[in-house]
Amino acid sequence: MKKTLIAVVGPTAIGKTSWAIQLARHFNTEIISTDSRQFYKEMTIGTAVPSEEELAEAPHHFIQHISISEPWTVGDFERAALKLLQDLFLQHKVVIAAGGSGLYLRTLAEGLDEFPKVPPAIRQSLNAEFKLKGLTYLQELLQNADPKYYQEVDLQNPHRLIRALEVFKASGQPYSAYLGKNLIKRPFNVLYLGIGAEREEVYHRIDKRVDRMMEAGLLNEARELFKFKGLKALETVGYQEIFQFLEGKWDLERAVSEIKKNTRRYAKRQLTWLRKNDAIIWIDHQESIGKVIDKIENELGIK
Repeated sequence: MKKTLIAVVGPTAIGKTSWAIQLARHFNTEIISTDSRQFYKEMTIGTAVPSEEELAEAPHHFIQHISISEPWTVGDFERAALKLLQDLFLQHKVVIAAGGSGLYLRTLAEGLDEFPKVPPAIRQSLNAEFKLKGLTYLQELLQNADPKYYQEVDLQNPHRLIRALEVFKASGQPYSAYLGKNLIKRPFNVLYLGIGAEREEVYHRIDKRVDRMMEAGLLNEARELFKFKGLKALETVGYQEIFQFLEGKWDLERAVSEIKKNTRRYAKRQLTWLRKNDAIIWIDHQESIGKVIDKIENELGIK
């Protein structure tokens, strides 16, 4: 049997952590997180980092291992994760990957896409426009320039928007035209396991998770991080909305409502991206772990 990375995917709040742990326990293996917001030590509640009990159930990697002040790119992740996988595959036939950051998982499974060089002046100009005209302006530019990528990207992340726009301005081609052109054949198989549910159930789970985050102290966590609000790591759903409250622009009720709304939008974009991958084996979030393991082992030819 060829070494296999089982990638647990699905919309946010669907329960990927729980499924990854159950699979890791069955296969007596370890878990690589591909959630780019769970990398940071200072962010716990707002990123839904696995609990201490969950972390104790199976070895996890790339969970709160760097500081929000440290620059760490997707290329850094690719190099570190591939080195780790090489070591893990010496001990295990199967390794689990789980997380909601599609770019990081795709990079691990297929390699980084190649993009044209962008003159610094273009990036500087877009950053200046962002500061002057705001996030909505960037969103509108991208919707016109690259409607395909607009449906997939995290619209609340100005760095992702600027990156797509600068590529378009530099090359005259949409950012989406460069995606998937530089696929690399990895020395391991990738089996995609998608955890699904009806849209209403996904949205219900998101709302309940946000409520639990608030009960667990998200407001205080965001207050502690407020002085770092300009850092890239904190330009994410959950913190940005609370920052609006801390700046006196919104009341707390609106901030919480916006977190739920923006998280639902994020889940929708995740599903749009995932549905393009015909290799995903989809299961219902309520399916029994025994049946799922049977499916996986049949797929891997170890039954």
